[in-house]
This record gives sequence, structure tokens and C-alpha cells, in this order.
Amino acid sequence: MSTDAEILQAYQERHTSVEPGFRWSKHPAAISPVWLEKPERIAALAMLTVLGLLVYSIIQRQVRLYLCIHDQQIPGNKGTTATPTAAVVLALLSQVALVQILIGDQEVEQMYGVQPYHLLLCDALGLDDSWYTVPSAQKHGRDIQTP
Repeated sequence: MSTDAEILQAYQERHTSVEPGFRWSKHPAAISPVWLEKPERIAALAMLTVLGLLVYSIIQRQVRLYLCIHDQQIPGNKGTTATPTAAVVLALLSQVALVQILIGDQEVEQMYGVQPYHLLLCDALGLDDSWYTVPSAQKHGRDIQTP
């Protein structure tokens, strides 16, 4: 049986931690006040929050590991980095837009903002990057034009 001091020491010696993910939740604007009457709903909200932080941590870990192994960097808050936070990764992915324009009977779709690092992030996360390159004509059954 381990003592409390031994457990604390083992925890502090780990190289990864979920605690940075909890920092945002301490900010007053991060979580709006929610009225949950039943303990089951409180437990469900807590579980979803922890699950979200787990996904957030996995995104960060996978991208950092991939960038390290492949000796790559992506844009960060202060220039390029091989150790981006998940917030940086998600912000980079949000810069892409699919624009759909209906001209008469024809719909034209164009992707804007795709950079090489977006495809690198897809590789790092094991995501299919084909939807980032050109919208699929088979999905929509329409002619596709790209910039």
C-alpha cells in the first residue's frame, strides 16, 4: 500500500497531465451557469466535460508526437512550433471555409484557406484529408470548381 506522499510524488513525476485542460474551466466565462436539479444530470455534465478534456488532450498529444517524429512544425502563437497546444490546433483548423454558391440551377463549391499544415494536421490525427482538398463531386452529384 502506497502512502499519500508516494502517490503525490508519482503523480508529480509524470510527463503529462490533464490539469492544463482544467485551467480554462476556472475562468468565469468558460462555463455558463447551468441549473441542474438532478444528481444524474450533474454527473452527466461532469462526464461530458472530462470526455471533452480527454479528446482535447489526445489531439494535443497526437499532433505533438507526429510533429516530433516527422521533424515538422506548424504555426503557433509565437511563430512556428513543434509543440502546439490543442487550442492552437483547433484554431488552425477553423480557418478553412467551404463556400457554396447557387448560380441558377448549378451549385459551385470552393474551399478557402487550406494550407499545407492543414493536411499535415489531418495526417497527425489520422483524419481523411480528402474533404479538405476538394469537395467530393460524388457526394453532391454536382460540378465542382476550385480556386
